Amino acid sequence: MKRLFTNLTFWVLTAITLGILLGHFRPDLALLPVLDAPIKTRFMGQELSIGTTFSELLSGTFISLVKLFISPIIFLTITLGIVSMGDLKKVGKVGAKALLYFEVVTTVALIIGVIVANVIRPGDGVATAQLKGGDISKYTKGATEFSWWQFFLDNVTLQVLVLAILTGVALSRYSGRDRIVDWFNLASKYIFWGLHKVMILAPIGALGGMAYTVGKYGLGTLLPLAKLMGTVYTTMAVFIFGVLGLILRSCRVNILQFLRYIREELLIVLGTSSSEAALPSLIDKLQRMGCAKSVVGLVVPAGYSFNLDGTTIYLSMATIFLAQVFNVHLDLTQTLTIIGILMVTSKGAAGVTGSGFVVLASTLTAVKAIPLEGLALLLGVDRFMSEARSITNFIGNGVATIWLSNNENALDRTQMERAFSRTPDLEDIREDNQTVLPTREE
Repeated sequence: MKRLFTNLTFWVLTAITLGILLGHFRPDLALLPVLDAPIKTRFMGQELSIGTTFSELLSGTFISLVKLFISPIIFLTITLGIVSMGDLKKVGKVGAKALLYFEVVTTVALIIGVIVANVIRPGDGVATAQLKGGDISKYTKGATEFSWWQFFLDNVTLQVLVLAILTGVALSRYSGRDRIVDWFNLASKYIFWGLHKVMILAPIGALGGMAYTVGKYGLGTLLPLAKLMGTVYTTMAVFIFGVLGLILRSCRVNILQFLRYIREELLIVLGTSSSEAALPSLIDKLQRMGCAKSVVGLVVPAGYSFNLDGTTIYLSMATIFLAQVFNVHLDLTQTLTIIGILMVTSKGAAGVTGSGFVVLASTLTAVKAIPLEGLALLLGVDRFMSEARSITNFIGNGVATIWLSNNENALDRTQMERAFSRTPDLEDIREDNQTVLPTREE
């Protein structure tokens, strides 16, 4: 019983359940205004945002705290990984393999989404007049043609990735790098120590995120588009246990063991609808399970920009769904055109809530065959499907890292088996926190 109450999984799952109950039975409390205006600021490149309601205060505060760790963790992990790798040609080879992997797997996800949507046809019979619409102006306002330059400017993770690679390459060529590397290692230990502290607050963030979603949109909004919801969740489950499961199997890794290992992070993503909320923790856990720091540092941050499997599936299915709703017949040429467009626009979606919706608006604008007003049909359920997107993106990036590590003979299987046999919980986090951090002289 004592171990149950010190288990992070138990508390996050309990928080999600309480959040659903609070949002459903007391939406007035979940959406109770506690701030006069939203808090929005930028710190270390990350956009920190807290809404005005009670539930947004809980989830927004937790997500903002986690975001503070994203840029420094990515920078230090990549920089130290490149320095430890030594051979810059190997760095380039790993990066090229990662990009090729991302393109192949996301294309498979895209094609699966198109095929399933055309077979099940979730848009047939949807009465648009009976559905509550919404204001789509804030989404259509950003629906412009895709720009790689704008994508880079808007993507802080990608900017930090490039800066870290350049710093790592420069340090690799600098003869007096030992002292700098020592400082970076010390900073990395302190940052991960702080992250473990913050992750204890994960149940609070999950409770707030789920209470806000259910309280604002209501479970009743799921009924009119239940077929679409069921199709999306089923497709993503098939992709995870089918495609990603086979990829891990080729590495002699069991997907169920891996999912069990990252279960706390999956619940955090579920509760907050944001894969970024668990990004730093994923980097930490992949290193703990034996993936080389250099591979983790390169693959995970790049994956959050280029390996969004869940977002890709959702975009393809939502596009075909809206075509079916408005009885727009798409021939083979148009379908291939949609696939081609989504192969580009899906790369512009960050791993945060709502971004997939903006990219969908951009995709419909580029297709020019499906009414953009159809986005109003998805407003009520987009937040619920955001959870499926985020979880699939999250798992996909973990699988990509394991595959690249195995391919580069940089996966310590003894360490992996040890990690899989005992998943960290709150008690382990407290033990980590009590560890005396090394001083600079050490």
